[in-house]
Amino acid sequence: MSYSIEDLIPQRAPIQMVDTLVSASEDEAVCRYTVKEGNFFIESDGRLSEVALIEHIAQSASAHAGWKSRESGATEAPIGYIGEVKNFHLYRRPKVGDMLETTVSMGPEVQGVTLMRGETKVGAEVVADTQMKIYVPEQ
Repeated sequence: MSYSIEDLIPQRAPIQMVDTLVSASEDEAVCRYTVKEGNFFIESDGRLSEVALIEHIAQSASAHAGWKSRESGATEAPIGYIGEVKNFHLYRRPKVGDMLETTVSMGPEVQGVTLMRGETKVGAEVVADTQMKIYVPEQ
């Protein structure tokens, strides 16, 4: 697994919210992102907005989908859409300099819609978790 993140997700700065795909398997991926100055989602107090955590988890799922498509021989990563966010919990808003590590676990896929769970940590502390439905249209 030696893909650059730009090969796996369509997002670019200032809204790119994943730096690295740490590991991936058929049903799970781990991604990291270090919160940077100038990020589109930084609020005036230097912390990420709630929606930033949702976007980071979604982009982690996108990195997983990109990895799977590249492993199957595709030349471009698929573009997906958040269909639903359920049971989102924000425990703490990360600040500039924090490194987020997110595990996404993919569930069943039906007609292009995948149910997934995501959990984001800073160190050992869980800062957010959620369930999402992600839609990836056929390419």
